[in-house]
Amino acid sequence: MKHFGIIGNPLEHSFSCQFFTDMFQREHIDADYVNYSLPSLDHLPRTITDNHLCGFNVTMPYKEAVIPYLDNIDDTAKEIGACNVVKCVWNETKYHLTGYNTDYIGFQKTIEPLISPQKIYRSLLLGSGGAMRAVAYALHRLGIESQVVSRNPQKGITYSALNDKVINEHQLIINCTPLGMYPDNDTCPDIPYHLISRQHIVIDCIYNPEETLFLYKCRQQGAKTSNGKQMLTEQAIAAWHIFQE
Repeated sequence: MKHFGIIGNPLEHSFSCQFFTDMFQREHIDADYVNYSLPSLDHLPRTITDNHLCGFNVTMPYKEAVIPYLDNIDDTAKEIGACNVVKCVWNETKYHLTGYNTDYIGFQKTIEPLISPQKIYRSLLLGSGGAMRAVAYALHRLGIESQVVSRNPQKGITYSALNDKVINEHQLIINCTPLGMYPDNDTCPDIPYHLISRQHIVIDCIYNPEETLFLYKCRQQGAKTSNGKQMLTEQAIAAWHIFQE
């Protein structure tokens, strides 16, 4: 039996374990998938060796922090600066770890049906972590300009800068923060929701709950909304192809 899993902290929100377990049963694959909630990445080497992992997914808050633990990282993940998939290969003395990013694939397949190829879009990316990096990469591939919104003024414009002009000039708004993720369902990014309109397409990278408070508030303003469920599914399928290579 081959062993896979996901690392992060916390993992109560994650559907990855159920997704892969169901897939293994459906496809009659002799493998299992386990959640590994690590208090720090200092526990990663032991987690890999003790559980004989063939590969694992990476979620918040380790998508950027895991990179120094890798032996190799593919060009796309290197350019994005974040990794959500790691393949583990035993080379007689130690595990050799190679990092990849499939989040951008998941996001690109999520947004493509929502936009028109003939229209020019600009996007606001809420948050400045690893999820944002993958989203920005996917948008760049689609020719869409992005503006990062962060609490840290060194990483983008601040939330206080989101006035009527800025909101109207950006038709796409993507939440790349963990705000609103289960079990903290009553939180959401601090944006001026009253400025959201029918012209906006709003995406939340969160998939649990299905409709976050962020999406609910935007939908109430008439915006077209989408959650991160398809992003999860598509990035997981891409990750499985990597694990099988």
